[in-house]
Amino acid sequence: MVINTNLAAMTGARLLDTSQRNLTNSLSRLSTGSRIVQPQDDAAGLAVSSRFAAQISRNSAAMNNLANAVSFSQTQDGFMQKVTTALDRLGELTVLAMDITKTNADRSNYSVEFTQLQNYISDIGTKTFNGVSLFAVTGTDVTIDSDGNTFSMNPLDLNSTTAATGLAGAFDAASSAIYTTTSASSALSNIQTAIQNLADMRASVGANIQRLTVTRSQVGLLNEKLSATNSRILDVDVAEETTELARFNILVRSGTTMLTQANLMPQAALQLIA
Repeated sequence: MVINTNLAAMTGARLLDTSQRNLTNSLSRLSTGSRIVQPQDDAAGLAVSSRFAAQISRNSAAMNNLANAVSFSQTQDGFMQKVTTALDRLGELTVLAMDITKTNADRSNYSVEFTQLQNYISDIGTKTFNGVSLFAVTGTDVTIDSDGNTFSMNPLDLNSTTAATGLAGAFDAASSAIYTTTSASSALSNIQTAIQNLADMRASVGANIQRLTVTRSQVGLLNEKLSATNSRILDVDVAEETTELARFNILVRSGTTMLTQANLMPQAALQLIA
């Protein structure tokens, strides 16, 4: 029996300190909702979680890009719907101009509206979306994932002078020449070609929107699963942690009581001295 060195108290103090740290960590996890409060809690898990979080952020940005591209494509289609209306009216004017009961003066009046609608369609081809041409000669690349891979949307060129594939060229050849039944007949043929070309372009826009929509859904699904995996690494299980909190709380209380008892043990030596 010794007085100067109380090994029982030292051991009790060490164990109490461990229990107190565990209790503090448990409280921190419950208060933050995260099982990794400090790097030493799970160093490897923290590294994996950081990579997941970065990929999730990039995927979210890609989803925004895809949503903007859908809006871009929908704007294209909206303008082309207006062009469809204009082409329908152009076709109607040419047929009216082919009426043998109409005079050249009548056809001249039709030609005024015909020319204005041509100019309207040409103007549509110059429109932009946030400064980006809606109807560029080349396709527009859209970022589709966290690695920066892109999807090139089908190009739409309303200003092409190639009648076989473009739009403007399909009726520009007729200019405003519907002054005679012959020129009106020629204009009608060009307009019919333009209508078909426009239908093909709208089909391309529909394909773009479909691809963008399913890709956005795919990226959203990936983000959902990445978030679930990251949650299993990072988030605390409240039910499990509250059980641990109760255990550590009991250990701290019992450790405090035992340390008090250990500090009283040297007093037994006084009985031998007395």
